[in-house]
Amino acid sequence: MSKTTKYLSIALASGLVCSVANAKELTLERIFDDPSLAGSAPVKLKFSPGGSRVTYLQGKKEDYNRYDLWEYNLKDNTNRLLVDSQALFSGPETLSDEEKARRERQRIFGRGILEYTWSKDGQALLFPLNGDLYYYQLATGKSRKLTDTEAFETDARFSPKGNFVSFIREQNLFALALDSGKEIQLTKDGGGVIKNGMAEFVAQEEMGRMTGYWWSGDESKIAFTRIDESPVEEAIRNEIYAEEVKLFNQRYPFTGTDNVEIELGVVTLNDQKVDWVDLGEEKDIYIARADWLKDSKTLAYQWQDRAQHNLELRFYNSETKSQKVALKETSDTWINLHFDLKFLKDKKHFVWASERDGFKHLYLYKTDGTLVRQITSGEWIVESIKGVDEDKGVIYFAGRKDTPLESHLYSTPLFEQGDITRITQGGEYHSVVMADDQQTFIDSASSVNRPPYVALRKANGEFITWLEQNELNDSHPLTPFLSDLVEPEYGTIEAEDGQVMHYRLFKPRKLNKKQKHPVMVNVYGGPHAQRVTNSWRGKNLYFQYMVQQGYVVFQLDNRGSYNRGKRFEDVIYKHLGEAEVRDQIKGVKFLRTLDYVDPQRIGIYGHSYGGYMALMTMFKAGDYFKAGVSGAPVTDWALYDTHYTERYLGHPQTNAKGYEQSAVFPYVDGLQGPLMIYHGMADDNVLFTHATKLFKQLQDKALPFEMMTYPGSKHSLRGKKVQTHLHQTITDFFNRHFEMEKK
Repeated sequence: MSKTTKYLSIALASGLVCSVANAKELTLERIFDDPSLAGSAPVKLKFSPGGSRVTYLQGKKEDYNRYDLWEYNLKDNTNRLLVDSQALFSGPETLSDEEKARRERQRIFGRGILEYTWSKDGQALLFPLNGDLYYYQLATGKSRKLTDTEAFETDARFSPKGNFVSFIREQNLFALALDSGKEIQLTKDGGGVIKNGMAEFVAQEEMGRMTGYWWSGDESKIAFTRIDESPVEEAIRNEIYAEEVKLFNQRYPFTGTDNVEIELGVVTLNDQKVDWVDLGEEKDIYIARADWLKDSKTLAYQWQDRAQHNLELRFYNSETKSQKVALKETSDTWINLHFDLKFLKDKKHFVWASERDGFKHLYLYKTDGTLVRQITSGEWIVESIKGVDEDKGVIYFAGRKDTPLESHLYSTPLFEQGDITRITQGGEYHSVVMADDQQTFIDSASSVNRPPYVALRKANGEFITWLEQNELNDSHPLTPFLSDLVEPEYGTIEAEDGQVMHYRLFKPRKLNKKQKHPVMVNVYGGPHAQRVTNSWRGKNLYFQYMVQQGYVVFQLDNRGSYNRGKRFEDVIYKHLGEAEVRDQIKGVKFLRTLDYVDPQRIGIYGHSYGGYMALMTMFKAGDYFKAGVSGAPVTDWALYDTHYTERYLGHPQTNAKGYEQSAVFPYVDGLQGPLMIYHGMADDNVLFTHATKLFKQLQDKALPFEMMTYPGSKHSLRGKKVQTHLHQTITDFFNRHFEMEKK
């Protein structure tokens, strides 16, 4: 037994022993109460430059939604609080509407310190709090305000050498010199429909690009986007709160309508002169990514056409103003964006990820665009590049080579053919952060019933020390409930085209042979998401609760979902809600073969795309799904945004039939069983209009349904009270219609 395995086994064993002695009933109130049942689960883990510290954010024990900044010092092996957010600011936070929206796009929820960055020299940290920026120095152990204005500073970061702090204020780009405190305003026309250095809505929500500016390595210039929102249709959006209704004139890019006009510029710090990059004659395009090569003069940007069939990596020389296309990706369906572009220190090569062979793999290129070799291959996917050790000629990456249910760290030769080595321990799901020198990495590991624990390891996986053991001992908040948690079963089902789909099945520990059990099918089913994994997720505790009430809980990742390769996804192109529904029916047919399942009490529940799937299955497959809960569902894809919707359905003008058949409305008459729909009334992603439009059609057709609306809640319906009530409502719905008594 390895040292790491031994420690983990001891931790698990001690937790299980304690849980038997102190077993408590798991309640919905406790699942969402303090302290978090996940225990000490740090987030936003980072190495300091030089690697002597690991910093992270951690919620307070008395309020897991309020985060402070902590460090683990590797020299003295101690955890310590660096910044108590409440000591700096204890009142209710005031955020701009732009920052609220940005946090929603990032799926960030909480109070206090929610993001931070290190200075290049590893002596200071930068973080926003209540709309201002704070500068924390390790030497003094104190924080000072860098800004103190009525305006809000967002998207703040250190410059590459640490001489400046850059940020966005009132839709313009600024740089602040740390030695003098002097502010340099780099753009001046921001305001209204003009935004400089900021990511537009679809870039944030659909491309994962949360910024609109990029420093060159020598700090002499910054590349930035300038967006003009005037072409985007202006819609009046309601946000309904408990005591008021707010009206927003929001420019929302409904599918098929105009996007923002985007420009890409390079501004020099010394004179604030801007050079504009020639993006070509076609203006209806996307700028997906940008970065600088190691020479600090060449800007690499990713140009994507509106149809998302073509992606070009372009190199722009900021000195000569010339540019070239380094490589081009094409697809008959769509191209998935990624962040896996790594320029090597030798200034001669870069690594790029592509799905050109049906699976995401890594490729080595010369900077002139010449392909050197394919680094990885096979019917499995690379998730992301984690580090490159050029001296040893080794690249480290996260991937699913061993199983699609777990994420692992792997290494393989960079410049020549060689074996792929798995570094992290099997039987767990690993999230990894590598140090800049690639000698060590932070390993945050979990499994389906084991909350995350964090270790520091050598590059070969050897255990160094715990950063947060999160041991399941007598004092761990989860321990009293452990003995009643069931281990889910994993298995596979073959889709109609022969592809393999993975499922996860939670079932009661003691099956009642005299009475068959109802099933709650939990579904997402859409692109860029995976539900069937061997990893800790807070939602698992709700499934455990339902199991303890006598339910079977079933999850199936149908075709179209993520981490299985592009071929697995492509089946949904130009017609949503068809193959996915057929696959979920396959799942129900499997459930019907289980002698402990009641085929007349199989219900479905999902949120967002899962809410859409709940509706489509209830409307199109009522013989299989007897009751359904649909959360924040898309009902009409014409009401959703351009980049996401057109990626999968194409443009409405060229695929009008696909849009009509992918909406829920043509199938409403198929509703047979009880249906509940819930929605946040301030949702700015899947607008509340999606729900109200369906409410009206169901009412016009005299079809009964239930609904629950949440004033002030956005798409994710955050907050302990809201989450508790929501899950009580879902549970009550299934209990009533499946004639289950609450235990």
